Amino acid sequence: MFFPFADTPNPPGISPVTLGLISLNVVVFIIFTVPLSTTAPDINNPWLLEYLKSIGVDNNAQLHQIWNHLSAYQAFVYQYGYRPAAPSVLTLFSSMFLHGGLLHLGGNMLFLWIFGDNVEHRLGSLRFLLAYLGCGVLATLFFALFAAGSNIPLVGASGAISGVLGAYFVWFPRNKVKTFVFLFPFIMDSIYLPARLVLGFYILFDNLLPFLFAATGSGGVAHGAHIGGFIGGVILALWKYQPQTPPRAQHHV
Repeated sequence: MFFPFADTPNPPGISPVTLGLISLNVVVFIIFTVPLSTTAPDINNPWLLEYLKSIGVDNNAQLHQIWNHLSAYQAFVYQYGYRPAAPSVLTLFSSMFLHGGLLHLGGNMLFLWIFGDNVEHRLGSLRFLLAYLGCGVLATLFFALFAAGSNIPLVGASGAISGVLGAYFVWFPRNKVKTFVFLFPFIMDSIYLPARLVLGFYILFDNLLPFLFAATGSGGVAHGAHIGGFIGGVILALWKYQPQTPPRAQHHV
């Protein structure tokens, strides 16, 4: 297992869009995900009824079996998550700021924190924001190509963040990523690895191979969205390619 948690070198100063996106995702989680996840669903909510229909619940006996496992958040996600069977411009963007739980949010925001500042520094804040959103849209549409007709909502920032990773892969080949390596009982330590090794492992072993050899969205992970976002970031970086000028060495702590 490889768990990245810092990189070097880092650009000087702050990265306002990276910090703003992390803050916005956290605020959305606190305002919507947390309270709605602990609130009983409203049986009269039309979005809940559509959700139940989409998972094959069509009688009271089935509803009774799953009622204790339902929350108001599931209806909310069904409304604002991106469903390939019912695409909309609103959900293309709203889905990027919804998460399935604390671990989902935490993992995404950690990757954005590690890799976002260098890419924002290279692009500039406004272009970074546009690239982030654009890669998120591309990631969602790429996922939808392989899940046409699906009513399972896609949520999460990982498609957009994968675009950041793709750009980082091209622009910062000499950077190092501090990674906790857990290969029990041989290696259990934090070491600096080349950025391209870490990101190559992420796209190849964590996403491309499962995408090719497992069911779509296996394990609740939208591998297609990650691949689509990463490709978008690579294309953007190659289009805007400039030789890397390493920023002043700083470390995330």
